[in-house]
Amino acid sequence: MPQSLTAIYLHIVFSTKGRRRWFQNAEARDQLHAYLGRIAKNLGCDPVRVGGVEDHIHVLARLARDQTAANLVKELKRVSSLWLKETDPQFQAFAWQNGYACFSVSQSNLTQVTEYVARQEEHHHRLGFEDELRALLEKHNLEYDERYLWD
Repeated sequence: MPQSLTAIYLHIVFSTKGRRRWFQNAEARDQLHAYLGRIAKNLGCDPVRVGGVEDHIHVLARLARDQTAANLVKELKRVSSLWLKETDPQFQAFAWQNGYACFSVSQSNLTQVTEYVARQEEHHHRLGFEDELRALLEKHNLEYDERYLWD
């Protein structure tokens, strides 16, 4: 086969350092989501949906064949952090948490996960980020140590 083809979808979740509520302004949050989508696209990782609330982000994207999940997350966080600090002086002390969670998404669940990411604001009226992340980790059978989950 002369071509290298992939269809790997990732659901990436990461929060602000200390889960600080940096993105309370809905317009600024929408701009950040759009910018994260552009970063992913520039890396060859077609964004399906970007969403989140005041203290964390969800990115659903198709992983490019020449990218790793770790590199995609590193660049999403690095480039968006620089952009935030350059865009608005209020973000000079901004930081993303060190870690992240990343889950594979099958083609058969793509619509469901897309809708989940799109409805983050509604979803978080009922559930906080910590509980949401624990539920996602448990759903994907990932063992974790609570001592190292948060920063």
